[in-house]
Order: sequence, then structure tokens, then C-alpha cells
Amino acid sequence: MEVSIPKAAAGRFSVWLAGLQAGMLAALWMLAWLGSTSVWQRRSFWTAENLLASTFYGGSAVRQGFSTSTVSGLALYLLVYSVLGCLFAAAVRLKLAPMRLLLVSIGVALGWYYLSFHVLWKSLSPLIPLLHAVRPTILGHVIYGAVVARFPRYLHTGFAGAAEAALMAASAPGGEETTPAP
Repeated sequence: MEVSIPKAAAGRFSVWLAGLQAGMLAALWMLAWLGSTSVWQRRSFWTAENLLASTFYGGSAVRQGFSTSTVSGLALYLLVYSVLGCLFAAAVRLKLAPMRLLLVSIGVALGWYYLSFHVLWKSLSPLIPLLHAVRPTILGHVIYGAVVARFPRYLHTGFAGAAEAALMAASAPGGEETTPAP
């Protein structure tokens, strides 16, 4: 049986999926940090998400507590930062040693913070750069970068690993299905 997906493409796809997974997990850790610091500052846990929701709902989204507009802010955070993790993993792949990967990942996360909060959001949603808590957001991006740097750990687990194992089995000599070694 011929397999139409070459090994290099399957490997690249696995790296993208690992980056997407790491980006999602990193975004959740960053949002947990931002929510915790907001509570510590006697604001709502959902302040960061409500602030990002102002992109869609304007100033009415910036309020205390959870509301229906908070969901759109949360979704936008998860979408943007998951895709950022995917792009980072695709760009870096497995070319760096773990410590260098950590430093580059944190550098990219901080670079994204400065680009997004000081350039992009100023034109798209001016309330975000005005009202966000600067220091907790910077540290949140450091946390994001540190967690995204762990994307190689997600490479051969779950669905992506099973898909690659199936591709390897299908491309075995003679077309026989083999089970991968544990």
C-alpha cells in the first residue's frame, strides 16, 4: 500500500501539532497568572479576557466579573497564542538545545508582547494597551515562553504519535501492518 504523505511532511505536521498544543497550554498558564494577579490587585479574575473582548464589544466589555463577552476574549487569547506556539515550533523545530530553546522561546514571547501590545493593539483596540497591567503581562509572557519551549515533549504522544505510527506501519515493506515498539 502506497502512502501519499511523505515522512518529512508527517514530521512537520507533528511539530505543528506539538506547537499548537504547547501554545494552548502556555496560554492557559499565562491566563491563570494574569487572573491571579488581577485578583491580587483587587480586580476581577477575568480582567485580561474582558479587556481583549473589547476588540469585539468595545468599552462595554471592560467590566467586573465574567460575562458573555468574556468568552470571546478568552477565545481570542487561546486562538492567537495557540497559533503563535504553532508558528514558533514550525520555525524552530528541533534545531536548538533545550536551554537555548527556552531562552529563544522566552525572547520570542517578550518580542510578541512588545509587538502586539505596543503596535498591533494600539490600532486594532486602543483600550488594550491603555488598560492592561504591564508588569504582570510581561511576566505572563515569560511564563508563556517557558511553557511553549516544552513543545518537543508533545511530539510523539497522543493522536500525532498514533498517526505517525500508522503511517510508518502502512509504509512497511510488503505493505504488512506492523505494531510499533512500545
